[in-house]
Amino acid sequence: MGDVQQQNDIAKLIQILPPKIKRAIYEGLLDDAIEIVLDVGRLPEVRIGNGKIEYLGTDSVTEDDIKFITEKIPEFTSDNRSGIAGTLHRISAIRNRQGKIIGLTCRIGRVITGTITCIKDIVVQNKSILFLGRPGVGKTTKLREISRLVADELGKRVVVVDTSNEIAGDGDIAHPAIGKARRMQVPQPEFQKDIMIEAVENHTPEVIVVDEIGTELEVQAARTIAERGVMLIATAHGNTLDNLIKNPAMSDLVGGVSSVTLGDEEAKHRGCQKTVLEREKRPTFDIVIEIIDRNTLAVYKDTSEAVDCILRGWPITPEIRKVDQTYESKIPAKTEIERTIDRVMELDTRAKNPMNFSFNRRAYIDSVKNHKKIYIYAVSRSIVNKIIERLDIDVEIVRSVEDADIVIAHKNFAKGGTKILSVANEYRLPVYFVRTNSMSQIQKVLKDALHLAENPDFAEIKTDFKDDCELALDEAKAAIAKVMEGAESVELEPQPQNVRKMQHELADSYNLQSQSVGEGTSRRIRISRGED
Repeated sequence: MGDVQQQNDIAKLIQILPPKIKRAIYEGLLDDAIEIVLDVGRLPEVRIGNGKIEYLGTDSVTEDDIKFITEKIPEFTSDNRSGIAGTLHRISAIRNRQGKIIGLTCRIGRVITGTITCIKDIVVQNKSILFLGRPGVGKTTKLREISRLVADELGKRVVVVDTSNEIAGDGDIAHPAIGKARRMQVPQPEFQKDIMIEAVENHTPEVIVVDEIGTELEVQAARTIAERGVMLIATAHGNTLDNLIKNPAMSDLVGGVSSVTLGDEEAKHRGCQKTVLEREKRPTFDIVIEIIDRNTLAVYKDTSEAVDCILRGWPITPEIRKVDQTYESKIPAKTEIERTIDRVMELDTRAKNPMNFSFNRRAYIDSVKNHKKIYIYAVSRSIVNKIIERLDIDVEIVRSVEDADIVIAHKNFAKGGTKILSVANEYRLPVYFVRTNSMSQIQKVLKDALHLAENPDFAEIKTDFKDDCELALDEAKAAIAKVMEGAESVELEPQPQNVRKMQHELADSYNLQSQSVGEGTSRRIRISRGED
């Protein structure tokens, strides 16, 4: 299990605050705080990680309070940011139209370790990694810890391109949180692209770490670095890989997108329109990691494959990893594209030589028995359990959607915008819908969700279990066949009244006579030839 630990320099931040605000800070208040917000004419407030706000005292912030703080910190740069030397705290200014500072946001910087334990096996692969995620989910924290890991534990030459001293703190001496990595400060954000290139040309790094790639020129600088064989660890504006692909200025980070016109034969072969979107070139980053929240990451281990699948509308599911778990390197499985090619080649081989085929039933069952966690919503749990038992598959029904690999829900809730489906979408979970809570319908959807029907020979395994009503109708059909072949009459198994009604209607459709016989729970139908 990963061990997430925090260290901070809260005392140094408290020292620059006005006395009346200091007095209002009680012990433990800032333990989970994200920032202290000071606006002239308003009460000073502390924003806590859970969304809660605590007010500091009963006196509003004055211009003198703002001046008290600004006199104790370095001058603000063009992006209105400053800091406290030797710490990771960041202080950002809000100015009025005349340029006077009327508000401050004091962001509390912390050294948090253990947040990359779950992706350590990926970081040590020597591949370029791009992190995506909304503000405040910990992208910069992970860059800081990766810098230390790669510099100290792997012994590589690491240069951190530090815009606004976001990664290694304020002051000339880099914060110990980045270990032995070197830091190049970027005085203003617009110079970040230049410092990135300068780092490569002047300081022979093996790894470059950069935060918030956000302009087209910075995207081009990142590609230049990657083409020189330097490992690049970076974050970019954008919550998801899908969003990044759709951003014209940023899509080059993952290979770029262009519109291609296909010939008639190729379009027919692909089963798509003649104009399609395709990846232009090799991605700058080999791996893309979406930070869903502080404890959950979605990992695309092959950026090329992921982008190709998204552009072609093929299903692609990232690997979900939890911060408090560890993962070991494994022999990479075949990609979705490779598996598709294998299936096409196999079908082509069978078409050329239908007799050249051998199906190992046991091996196929073993291949689909990967442990899966399913969350069900408005679907009969007892029926799902029964199907899992009959199919003999390694599937677990979980109580929380966050722990699931797959979600199965009733179709009535498909367009309801329910919270469960919103969470499933946020965690990139595939969602399958059942129309009814019948055994046959749930079984069909479950088989689709687990890809049990992908191999046509899977039909050899008797898994098409039916509910009681379907079995009763099948029995009636078999009895009708016997009577039509010459049998005088056939009695069916006892059934409830609603089922017997359907059996009567089925017999009538074949112009056969049917009557109910027996009493109580033994009430059943006898099917016979009608009078000529």
